[in-house]
Amino acid sequence: MRLIEKVWFKSHRAKLLIVPILLPFTALFALLTFLRRLFYSLKIFNSYAVGQPVIVVGNIGLGGNGKTPIVILLIDICRELGLSPGVISRGYGGKAPHYPYLLNETSSAAEAGDEPVLIYQRCHLPVVVGGDRVASAALLIEQGCDIILADDGLQHYRLQRELELIVVDGKRRFGNGLLLPAGPLREGLWRLKHSDFVIVNGGVSTKSLVDNEINMELTATHVCHLLSGEKRLISDFIRQYPSINAMAGIGSPERFFTTLTAYKFSLNDSKGFIDHHDFKRADFDHFDHSDEPLPLLMTEKDAVKCRVFATEHWWYLPVDALICPEQIEQLKAKIKQL
Repeated sequence: MRLIEKVWFKSHRAKLLIVPILLPFTALFALLTFLRRLFYSLKIFNSYAVGQPVIVVGNIGLGGNGKTPIVILLIDICRELGLSPGVISRGYGGKAPHYPYLLNETSSAAEAGDEPVLIYQRCHLPVVVGGDRVASAALLIEQGCDIILADDGLQHYRLQRELELIVVDGKRRFGNGLLLPAGPLREGLWRLKHSDFVIVNGGVSTKSLVDNEINMELTATHVCHLLSGEKRLISDFIRQYPSINAMAGIGSPERFFTTLTAYKFSLNDSKGFIDHHDFKRADFDHFDHSDEPLPLLMTEKDAVKCRVFATEHWWYLPVDALICPEQIEQLKAKIKQL
């Protein structure tokens, strides 16, 4: 974990020095974001409707909170309702040949970013990346999509939306509660009350954040081989490989390692990288110390970037969002209203 993240989310001794230094910049950030929201509300800045319903899945803080599994769950719900969804994303970390960029079978994470490629490969539906989300949504509509799912973009007020879902890391929550850069927040906690649903990913809370809170857990049943695509039940895999190595390049690598131990994996060694890390083969030399290396287990998001140089002992763990049936019905009812 980087020092600044320790300051944000842990009781690190450096916060007594770093936070006061950053507070003036936080005040400036707060003023700029307030003025930006004000200009949109006064229509000084223009926002645009794209002609089809838009659902935004975002967060008010930095770091991975579990947005992508929620987007995949929404795709399933929309299809169950007879809709033809499409996904737009900024495509963080990718450099596409042009924007907006419509993903295809040969699109790589280097072009489109890891999360859009994951969604495209998992769900097989139109996915468009680009900074101009209005243009990206229009391109999806040209592909026949009748509902738009925005992966992130909560603060992209230029794109009008009919439904907002804010995803919160149930364990890390909001860190020290401060705005950037003194804290991890893009917007204050007040923003939660202005969304349609707040989805809390994991963690146990005795008090709901808001009335419209939905509890979500990440669940897994099998592991997949990077090269062959072979699937094995977790129980069968653990019987064959009683000890493994693990790595993760996500917002909170510790969450992935905790998930593995909860599923009874025995971790010999683990290594975390920053979110959206641009992996190279040399990053894995850390695990190759013997002629018969242990299986290396990673996240699905990391797998889309590592498959091109994967070895025979690399596997990934696909996860899905698990929400109770009653709250799934609440989501369905909202989408039907659109």
